[in-house]
Amino acid sequence: MGEFFRDRLPDSLGYFESEDVHLVGQGQWKTGPCHFHGGSDSMRVNIASGGWCCMNCMVKGGDVLAYHMQRHDLDFIAAARQLGAYADDAKPHRGQTTATTLQARDAMQLMAHSVLVTVVVISDIRNGVIPSDEDWQSFLERAGQIEQLAAEYRT
Repeated sequence: MGEFFRDRLPDSLGYFESEDVHLVGQGQWKTGPCHFHGGSDSMRVNIASGGWCCMNCMVKGGDVLAYHMQRHDLDFIAAARQLGAYADDAKPHRGQTTATTLQARDAMQLMAHSVLVTVVVISDIRNGVIPSDEDWQSFLERAGQIEQLAAEYRT
């Protein structure tokens, strides 16, 4: 079983620059282009937390991992692996317990995105639209994520 390491995520400023989101401005919040809708100066990024929001298309997330997931259409584990924050062979040390993979806020954001994908596919099916193989695979992955998150946070 793998483990997520939040402290291994890249720093916000460096990450967004590497994603071609050139940030300008002073202070904690900086402005850059939104690659989700093509705006040149509508994305606001909190360089301390990595939180971001487009003031035009309203796509948003709480950190660089959320951005990476949405920008590259990746699930949590794939995105965390690409960012170097997920280890497949991580095992707890003696006396150490495994932490939950996600903080509750991040889990809820992932859940919301997964539910949205499943609702769109189900809605299409109800309207007689047969999902493409890619959409069907995404639906199955998102349904699996929902079950995985529910199992992890079940008390």
